[in-house]
Amino acid sequence: MNPKSTIKGRGAQLNLPNRFFELSHEMRNDFLEYCHKEGETRDTNKTTYLEVFPKSIVNKVQSPDVGMGYSLNAYQGCEHGCIYCYARNTHEFWGYSPGLDFERRILVKKDAPKLLEAKLKSKNWKAQPIVMSGNTDCYQPAEKIYKITRACLEVFLKYKHPVGIITKNALVLRDLDLLKALAQDQLVSVNISVTSLSENTRRILEPRTTTSKKRLETIQVLSTNRIPVNVMLAPIIPSINSHEILPMAKAVSEAGALSIGHTIVRLNGAIGEIFTDWVNKTMPDRADKVLHQIESCHGGTLNDSRFGARMRGEGKIAEQINNLVKLAKLKYFKDKAPQKLNCNLHQPCKNGQLKLF
Repeated sequence: MNPKSTIKGRGAQLNLPNRFFELSHEMRNDFLEYCHKEGETRDTNKTTYLEVFPKSIVNKVQSPDVGMGYSLNAYQGCEHGCIYCYARNTHEFWGYSPGLDFERRILVKKDAPKLLEAKLKSKNWKAQPIVMSGNTDCYQPAEKIYKITRACLEVFLKYKHPVGIITKNALVLRDLDLLKALAQDQLVSVNISVTSLSENTRRILEPRTTTSKKRLETIQVLSTNRIPVNVMLAPIIPSINSHEILPMAKAVSEAGALSIGHTIVRLNGAIGEIFTDWVNKTMPDRADKVLHQIESCHGGTLNDSRFGARMRGEGKIAEQINNLVKLAKLKYFKDKAPQKLNCNLHQPCKNGQLKLF
């Protein structure tokens, strides 16, 4: 990879036009030449935080193969910049590009804790696990500023309601006090995403995420404090991290993880073009190999949207990956199991306190 040819600290290397817009913005060569001659910066590459005001915050998940019934996303867009992220396409519904805009224009939902509390107090709501980060990471850099995730955890604790967390950021340890309190009643589980043990691979795949070493330390700290931790080895990308399945499984098991899950990368919507541009710029020596092997897992295309097949893939390479994960579970998680969340304590707490009669 030539660092000078890439945008520093970002995953996507281009801003695709929004598919819903008739007009698009183009960076022309004559403009770039003008910037060069005048000594001006063509792009500041800064992150912008924009406040939005949704009417609700808990979303029912319709997809039958993602393992969650309800999700909560305090932020739209994600500064982590993971090049493969399936959530990039959702940024187009907000009027932005799934490319660089997804990483640099972060939409902030400050009212999330208030909306969550209203939902949990609703007479019609029956406790079911709500997963924070079903779309974008609730512990991305914006959380250091706004602390919306922490405020939501306080609401979950107040109403004794089960919550799942998906993250790849060690910032989750900031809220260890709340997580320990929730764990006492089996009200929380943390799912850490681990994509590679190689720092070089992690850095180009997920440029603004916590290091691989720090993620293992995070799993260990959570586990030591009796907070159940599960790990997603996701996504598995042929010829990039597929050879790391067994080492990753061994490492996270030794750190204290109770289980592992996995997905095979699928490049849905605009992500196919974003990923193709990225892999040709960062891994030109094996770009064609990576893309062809991904296609071999999805019937000759970069994406298969069929429920049941899209996460696991098909074909010889997908079969090898899935079998390796099965072996990893037998070898390193034989006597372990994920903890089921407790949904029985919430009902008496609808009004913020236990009913006496």
